[in-house]
Amino acid sequence: MVKHRIEDASTLSGWRKSSYSGSQQGSCVEVNDGYAGGVPVRDSKDPKGPALVIRPEAWASFVSAVNCGEFVK
Repeated sequence: MVKHRIEDASTLSGWRKSSYSGSQQGSCVEVNDGYAGGVPVRDSKDPKGPALVIRPEAWASFVSAVNCGEFVK
């Protein structure tokens, strides 16, 4: 069974800041590449907090929508 949540995201190494998070310190979305169960996503303000694990195809769809400007105000 694939876990959809990692209770303590700091147990994973290799977090990187999303390029869409902006340059402000502390208000970033971070993702982790190479996790076998999907794409972990966490809030950088809470590195020991939970991470959601998104299915790879759902993550790819989300990234595509962001790149196409679907979430612009």
